[in-house]
Amino acid sequence: QVQLVESGGGLVQAGGSLRLSCAASGRTFSTYSMGWFRQRPGLQREFVASITWSAESTYYADSVKGRFTISRDNPKNTVYLQMNSLKPEDTAVYYCAATRGSVLSTVSSGYDYWGQGTQVTVSS
Repeated sequence: QVQLVESGGGLVQAGGSLRLSCAASGRTFSTYSMGWFRQRPGLQREFVASITWSAESTYYADSVKGRFTISRDNPKNTVYLQMNSLKPEDTAVYYCAATRGSVLSTVSSGYDYWGQGTQVTVSS
């Protein structure tokens, strides 16, 4: 079992930055690939970024490529999402998720464990 707790959300002006953190419980965190998803108001949950357990590979949604960076610190059992040049359309609840193995899944069904989410609001 892996428990995930997101933090770092908040209110920011357009063009600003936030860094989200996702703290994981369990001694096997380093064996999980991790992902970030978001759910914007009135829309389905969508993929944002993912990273393999070794951090060797990352993958991003086109909408965030070049602005967001996913990273992880395995000794700290934490994965991060650095978000720069934020836009009002980035406003959403952001979730982190974990899956065993090294597959960079872009769909919700590819992940076994989920956090509760953290709200990000970008004002224009």
